[in-house]
Amino acid sequence: MTGSRFVELSHRIEDGMVTYPGLPAPVVSEHLTRAASEGKYAPGTTFSIGRVEMVANTGTYVDAPFHRFEHGQDIAGLPIERLANLPGLYVDGRSRGRALDADLFGQKGPNMEGRAVLIATGWDAKWRAPGYGTGHPFLTRSAAERLVEAKVALVGIDSVNIDDNADLSRPAHTLLLEAGIPIIEHLTKLDQLRGRPFRFFAVPPPFVGMGSFPVRAFAIL
Repeated sequence: MTGSRFVELSHRIEDGMVTYPGLPAPVVSEHLTRAASEGKYAPGTTFSIGRVEMVANTGTYVDAPFHRFEHGQDIAGLPIERLANLPGLYVDGRSRGRALDADLFGQKGPNMEGRAVLIATGWDAKWRAPGYGTGHPFLTRSAAERLVEAKVALVGIDSVNIDDNADLSRPAHTLLLEAGIPIIEHLTKLDQLRGRPFRFFAVPPPFVGMGSFPVRAFAIL
């Protein structure tokens, strides 16, 4: 795409990296090493086959309705048009404190229907630091209701959780996923989108029976 600029919005996934406090880190190893592959192919031809053991909520990931609801769409069932080539909307929540309410989107709100609404809080600056999992910004119930009412295509945030960890009812997850709206958590570098029109992409492999899975999230300016 001549003249286009690609913006990486995902955290890198590394061996031993903790994404969400309390969940295990991924273990990255080799199933077949290059040394072990010698003799299986022509001289000088070697291969590495990697192996990854991880929970689905690792790195920057998408939540499908199945994450919250037993009979909701799983990762494989998410329509690709809800994840790729979406018109994006950058929303600046960095000076709003922890609880991001419906007024974040303005009195009437911008036209959000069919758009990927990405909420910047600046929390990604704490990524992999001791305080990343506590005191984070989140969406209130009324904010989630506003997004559902607006018929957005997808909601993303650069925080550890779109909900307040202390609210065990998880209203944002519940309302958004019940409406079939995918959620992207642990985004990063959203400030690069401020004031710019962009298209958003965050596509996982079509894993059956999974409610969450890592994505390569990026924007095209």
